[in-house]
Amino acid sequence: MANARDEVAKMVQQLEQQRDELRVKISLAKLEAREEWESLEKRWESLKGKAPQLREEIEGTAGNVGETLRKAAEEIRNGYARLRKLL
Repeated sequence: MANARDEVAKMVQQLEQQRDELRVKISLAKLEAREEWESLEKRWESLKGKAPQLREEIEGTAGNVGETLRKAAEEIRNGYARLRKLL
């Protein structure tokens, strides 16, 4: 009987430890996700603000500006993917 109690106590202790570890990881993930979101929002606003001007420049030169725009959009897309994994 005492052995069963010890097993239950050990199981509860292990679950409590896992719960505490997960709580910390979730808190850190929330912070990391928030920071990632804020960084992506800055990039998005910058890209969105520059898009009309870049469209005009692309029509004239079509080279590096288009590639720069694609790279910026890809970085934001990748950031959104990282954020989804955090959530």
